[in-house]
Amino acid sequence: MPSSEKLALEAGLVALKQENYYAAITQLVPVANIMDNSNVCLQAQVGLVMAYAHTGEIDQAIAWCHHLMESENPQVQEWARRAFDHLIKRQKRQQSKQWSNYAKLTQQQAKISRKIKSQGVLSNRHRSNSQNKKTNSNTNTNNNYYWRQAKRAKVWQPLRKYSFISSRFLALATFIALFFLLVAMVQSVMVMINQILDWLPYVSPILFLYHSPSLLILGSLLFLLGFIPWLLDWMLAVFYQQNSLSKDELYKYSRETLRVIQRTCQMRHWQIPELKILPINAPIMFTYGNIPRTARIVVSQGLLEQLNNDEIATIYGLALGQIRRWDFWIMSLACLITLPIYQVYQQGSIWGDKSQNKLVHWVATLVANFSYCIWCLITGITFLTSRFRIYASDRHAAEITGNPNGLIRALLKISMGIAEDIKTQQQTSWELESLNILAPVDVKQSLCLGTVIEHLRWESFLMWESSNPYRQWFTINQSHPLIGDRLQRLCKIARHWHLEPELYFVTPELLSVKPQSFLLQIAPWLGIPCGLILAGLFWLSWQTAYTTNLFNLKWIYDDWSFVIGFLLIGFSVGTLMRINSFFPEINQPYLQNDQQALKLFIDPSILPIDSVSIRLVGKLIGHQGIGNSLSQDLILQTNIGLIKLHHIPWLSPSANPQQWIGKQITVTGWLRRGATPWIDIQTLETHTGNIINSPHPIWSTVLAVVAQALGAYIMLTAQLITR
Repeated sequence: MPSSEKLALEAGLVALKQENYYAAITQLVPVANIMDNSNVCLQAQVGLVMAYAHTGEIDQAIAWCHHLMESENPQVQEWARRAFDHLIKRQKRQQSKQWSNYAKLTQQQAKISRKIKSQGVLSNRHRSNSQNKKTNSNTNTNNNYYWRQAKRAKVWQPLRKYSFISSRFLALATFIALFFLLVAMVQSVMVMINQILDWLPYVSPILFLYHSPSLLILGSLLFLLGFIPWLLDWMLAVFYQQNSLSKDELYKYSRETLRVIQRTCQMRHWQIPELKILPINAPIMFTYGNIPRTARIVVSQGLLEQLNNDEIATIYGLALGQIRRWDFWIMSLACLITLPIYQVYQQGSIWGDKSQNKLVHWVATLVANFSYCIWCLITGITFLTSRFRIYASDRHAAEITGNPNGLIRALLKISMGIAEDIKTQQQTSWELESLNILAPVDVKQSLCLGTVIEHLRWESFLMWESSNPYRQWFTINQSHPLIGDRLQRLCKIARHWHLEPELYFVTPELLSVKPQSFLLQIAPWLGIPCGLILAGLFWLSWQTAYTTNLFNLKWIYDDWSFVIGFLLIGFSVGTLMRINSFFPEINQPYLQNDQQALKLFIDPSILPIDSVSIRLVGKLIGHQGIGNSLSQDLILQTNIGLIKLHHIPWLSPSANPQQWIGKQITVTGWLRRGATPWIDIQTLETHTGNIINSPHPIWSTVLAVVAQALGAYIMLTAQLITR
């Protein structure tokens, strides 16, 4: 039995003795699901019977009693029978009480209905229909999970004031980075145009293109900054059919929301933000504007239908928290710039797929892929700002509503709704991807999180995100912080206000995460500062030799380009050191299945380098055609949930997994746990025997060799380049 499962058993039994039953359930469920009749598994199942009995979940306790009665251990069987008889009696008593209460309630309802009919009062038919639709949506989306419905605070103390100084500096730094990136991109295009014109006959380069575009870009950014809300109003209306949301319509879904908005705006002397709605089923919320006076709050129809009254109020509270921050304008500006670029990618993909002309298809592919890369580059600049503002917005939403548990449920339901939308559409919708940097929950994090609940409890799946000591390093390339980390902070706020939290996070006392594994994980990036240190030592040694007249290599300290060579070589050495550990050999007889994947999800001590060689069968979903030519939207729909796939194509266009989207396939590769679980593909195989290879180790080796060769070339030719 692995040590991690023994530690989980010990932690669960300790929580059971301390009468912390929900925490005990979180720890014991993964161990009990092993079903191997070992002592550890049997102890976990016995503990679950006791924990569920104390929490009032009698059906769950009876179900585990059935498992124990099938055990080969006679003592366990005897205990299970006695516990089963006791639980059955308790269940009958509860049912008799429920029926008596139901009879009384029915009589009261009959009296009220007769009174209403006598007075001739008619209910609002539209409101009733919308509430029924909302109830059905909630049932369909969340029918496999029992919500604890932890209470909200009636009276609460304000939280410690949040400092906005860091957000101001971060917003300014993001604006400067965005400015220099746009300058570099525009300048590169200008230089390329002049080089082409210089190469062509009968034409001359354009002198204007030799000037720096800095002032032009700065003026354009300031102009856009002044007209952000109105330009985005127009874009979202044209691209995604955004409409205004009246207060009366919002009132039908959540009465509390209007009170929260009005109370907050009166306290801060704001105008009421304009309310907007997107006609899409996926639950999403975002804000935009340049100052609080011009702010807009946008929600989707799916969010209003899938969340309850208090949960909608917490999401609007989160929106108000974003509006009050200084990074509100820079995130809106980034959305304004990236949205047209993403539309070029989207429309270019659709246009190219419809065309039968090969030349048109090739041009559309080039334009769409180039636009998508530019979109990723610009949105990547905002990642750090986005993560910091989400933490602060969660805190603000909990404080103005007094309902951190409602916000926890809202965020989890949004994840489930996004995953359900992806399963329904069989791809990530254009709206979700293009607006992801402004959304409350990341789309990629929602894939597995929103679907694995059928097999794991929230606390078990989120244990890695809330307790792994190196987890923050794996959010560098993420637009959102880890949702497990966010929910744990909200649970701490609930405990601070003496509330029972919606989730019970238990931090394992002993986490065997080896620092060597983490250093090997980041070896390629660790090689860059090591290369910089070696470059400094190299420069110092040659300068000393020059000062002492041993020999003269003046180019070393006259031209600093050799430093880039050292950086590339350091990156190359780090990549080569990691390849064998990152991509271990896959032995076909020892490939793991779905259950091993679930064990990896709940292990808080692993890193992405601690992969599991796995073979999974499922349905391949994602965008078809040009929109997925970079394999950016490959998802495997399995029995345990949605899992992101990473594929590196060969140069041959025939080996393209887009052809198999919508089909049942078998994926062999390396399953990893990071900010979101994913599989690095080794092979994709259909039931007919067709195979596509994804050469991750080969391309990593090629990248390392190219970086090393380029670094050596720069070092050896630095003097020639200077001349």
